[in-house]
Amino acid sequence: MKEWDVVIVGGGMVGASFALSLRATPLRVLVIESVPPHSAVQPSFDERTTALGNGSRQIFETLGVWPAMSGEASPIRSIHISDAGRFGVARLDAREQGIEAFGYVVPNRVIGRVLWQALREAPNVTVAMPSQLERATLQEDGVLLDVVTAGVSDRVRAAVAVAADGAGSILRASAGIDAAVEDYEQVAIVVNAATERPNTGEAFERFTKSGPLAVLPVTGGGYAVVWAVSPARAAELVALDEAGFAAELLGAFGWRAGRWTRIGRRNSYPLALTRAGETVSGRVVLIGNAAQALHPVAGQGFNLGLRDAATLAEMLASAASNPDFSLTAGELLEKFAAWRAEDRKGVTRFTDGLVKLFGSALPGVGLVRNFGLLLFDLSPAAKRALSRVSWGFAGRMPRLARGLPLE
Repeated sequence: MKEWDVVIVGGGMVGASFALSLRATPLRVLVIESVPPHSAVQPSFDERTTALGNGSRQIFETLGVWPAMSGEASPIRSIHISDAGRFGVARLDAREQGIEAFGYVVPNRVIGRVLWQALREAPNVTVAMPSQLERATLQEDGVLLDVVTAGVSDRVRAAVAVAADGAGSILRASAGIDAAVEDYEQVAIVVNAATERPNTGEAFERFTKSGPLAVLPVTGGGYAVVWAVSPARAAELVALDEAGFAAELLGAFGWRAGRWTRIGRRNSYPLALTRAGETVSGRVVLIGNAAQALHPVAGQGFNLGLRDAATLAEMLASAASNPDFSLTAGELLEKFAAWRAEDRKGVTRFTDGLVKLFGSALPGVGLVRNFGLLLFDLSPAAKRALSRVSWGFAGRMPRLARGLPLE
């Protein structure tokens, strides 16, 4: 039976980032991934985009992979927030906050390509792919994992097993960790589109009756559109031809970006809030969507998961040279859970609160939130606070996000 210091289940954006963070340590790392990163059916690296906050950009820069992403990263230089059919509007400008951009929009396939290229050169990281975790058995001083590759089952042992396998995590379930799932009864339609005039780096968040509508600048002058609607409405919109969808999008979003001239392939994804009851059980630890899967409003999900990965990597690296690593890993994981709790709770409350506040049809709520938007627009302090969201809500900032190596 092969023994590893760290076994990572899931090689998506968070899992691959975590594995890469450990490449300069003496830890023996195994990544278990079921779908190759270049595959057309790999859900982590499809045509969707991710808005990287400045903290996430700094983590990638410290890891040395940002230069390979930056050429296809579109800066968010300003943000326009509005409530459809009402008067409330708020605007944020990066220059007023003394920063170059609030974040950068990067295609997921680009992030995946760059991370996996770097991982192939990591001397201490081994990849089992395509492989599937069948079950995990927790022991006092480690985790036994049964892994199936090409129909053949093998067993490995890990001092620490990291669940980075998404909202439906198999490792989380094997560890006996419950997860609460709240269905938002919304479907996100994701599409890349272009208008009659190229973007200027402005991002839009428009709250409609059916759900939030995000329009984000991408390289090439177009936009990435994430439109949350009811399942029935989503089916109608996906079935429309390009001209019909463009007309519906114009009706919901307005003329802020001009007339929509080209609509790409539309994909749809159900939206739900998934929260694990705990993030550590014995030697199993959850990061990313395995710990918390959020609504895409405000684009905080991956940024939060990357801070999970960077913090855990830092803590494991600090103990990597300890000959008693396998004996003390349990204490480290408990400390990790405590360090990350405040940030996780803060971001989850923030995104869930936005969805429910702007989705509420209760009398008077619309008026209150629109006055709130206006007050926010007039408050420099509130804008400064929001511009810092991508660095984390609370708790200790990981070394990688501060531009420092793990050790």
